[in-house]
Parts: sequence; structure tokens; C-alpha cells
Amino acid sequence: MAEYLDVIDENGNLTGEIVDRNMAHYEGIRHRAAHLWLVRNKDEKIQVLLQKRSPNKEAFPNCYDISCAGHVPAGEDFETTAIRELNEELGICANKKDLIFCGDRNVVWDGEFNKKPFKDRQHSKVFMMWMDLDESEFTIDHTEVESVRWIDLEQCIACVKNNSFHHYIALEELQILSTALGL
Repeated sequence: MAEYLDVIDENGNLTGEIVDRNMAHYEGIRHRAAHLWLVRNKDEKIQVLLQKRSPNKEAFPNCYDISCAGHVPAGEDFETTAIRELNEELGICANKKDLIFCGDRNVVWDGEFNKKPFKDRQHSKVFMMWMDLDESEFTIDHTEVESVRWIDLEQCIACVKNNSFHHYIALEELQILSTALGL
């Protein structure tokens, strides 16, 4: 079943057009995504929850990624998408009031998946939410996520900078999160 996305302009404004997700990535059409970082304070250090993407994912299988994320379907808002993805991927129910807006990020990435061009042009709203659960307390959708793990934010930043683990995490997004946390 096709997934439709709202088309946006270079400033992130809705154009009134919609596009099939596959076409958006084939042609590099701007669209929206919601990114949500789960954070906690453990032993006086800020930790972030990383998800390890399922080996069945078309894009970046087996890579560590942000806590949860998703494309914003046509007609939906960023917050609703973030809350839905949190529930679908990690089994956590939350409300929009639980989300803390951190900032905006524009993604421009060109690559290839399954020998087909993949052009990502997305405007993401980055959120965080405080959550102190052990990894075993999440109900993971294994079609999306293989596992989750908490990592100290400082260690995560260093690992991304040094590319010392298999990931799909943008340093810019970690900086947005750090700034929102006042670090």
C-alpha cells in the first residue's frame, strides 16, 4: 500500500501537493519527518536510547539510529507522527505534552538502496522525551527494530564523530539535542 507524504518547499511550508513516499525518494522531493530521542539521567549522566535497525530494513539495516522516527504522512502533524512511531516501534504510549521540541534539521542525502537511486530531502522536527525504562521494558516491533540500548550522550557523540560503531546518526542532530539539554 502506498504511503503519501505532504510536499514542502525549501522553507518547510506545505505546498498543498502530496507525493508517494517511493517517488519522493526517487526524485528527491522535499517532505517531512519526526525524530524523537528518549533521554534519561543515569548516574548523573545524560543517556540516550538508540535503536538498532532491523536487518530487514531497506535503508541502513543493522545500524544504530535515533530512538524512533518516521515520515509524517499527508495530513498529519509532526507530534502525532512522533507519538505514533514511539508506540509502533517501542510499544510506549505517550501524549504530545510529553514531547520537548529541540529544533529543526534539514536532511539532504543521496545514495542507493537495492540498486535504485535514493534521494532524501526531508525537513525534520527533532523532539526529546524523558523516559527511564530498562531496555527489557520496551515492546519492540522486530520488523522495524532489532534491539535498543542506552548510551551516555557524550559517548554517543564521540562514537559518531569517530565512526566507531555502525550507525545512521547525524552529528548535527546530536548537537541539536545537546543544546536543548543545555549541555
